[in-house]
Amino acid sequence: MSLNRSVQKPHHKIGTKSSTTSPDYVELVRFLIQPFLDSPESLSVDCEMSYTRNRAWIRIAFESSDKGKVFGRGGRNIQAIRTVVAAAAAATGHSVYLDIYGSTAGSRDGLSFDDDGEERLPPPKPRERRGNGHKPIARSRYR
Repeated sequence: MSLNRSVQKPHHKIGTKSSTTSPDYVELVRFLIQPFLDSPESLSVDCEMSYTRNRAWIRIAFESSDKGKVFGRGGRNIQAIRTVVAAAAAATGHSVYLDIYGSTAGSRDGLSFDDDGEERLPPPKPRERRGNGHKPIARSRYR
């Protein structure tokens, strides 16, 4: 007598990718970024989908005064947001690009933080060589 024969096991397909549906990237990004903003109404999110290439381009803009909170120390916050969005995209077989633009007010519309001249640091200066270009000789501490 076997009771296990009458119980059907569910057939789950793990790892299937559907190209017909995609996550609501705009609402996902809004959900992730708005808690960092002093004025959440300043957030602007735009999403462009390419279904032939399975790619999504997400562009966000917010007040520049909130930039430090959104990026976080060492860029940890924005990297975590990118990771969550990339995971949601990977679940449906998409790749995603998240672009961050400057302030939504004034003449800085459409400028990326990477293109903003005041955000860049000067290139590092070359180190000066000591002496005749040879490495210093290591001396033992005990004689």
